Amino acid sequence: MTVETGGLYLLKIVRGRDQVTPFQEKFARAGHAHAGVLLVLALVCQLFMDMTDLAGAREWLARSGVAASALLMPVGFFFSSMGRGRTEPDPLIVLVLAGAALLAVSLTTLGIGLLTA
Repeated sequence: MTVETGGLYLLKIVRGRDQVTPFQEKFARAGHAHAGVLLVLALVCQLFMDMTDLAGAREWLARSGVAASALLMPVGFFFSSMGRGRTEPDPLIVLVLAGAALLAVSLTTLGIGLLTA
């Protein structure tokens, strides 16, 4: 649902129905692209998780961390660029960094789980 909503918003921008700065357009595109790609990656990770012996917190991290980063990163792009006439991100850009860190830790955990299975 969130990717579709972002896509509709992006269409409004591209068609000129919503006035935004070039910065805001770039961040809307980045947020939408990250959401779509990371959701597909999260689904692929579910298949790989079934091949590991991970349990407990490591299982949760490897299974759910990529999906959580698929929410955090786009939210960071969208929310840090909200506001009329904005030309640079606000402090909510930290959500993009938090999502990237979670993505890295989750994929590393999954990779180690695959290598030790």
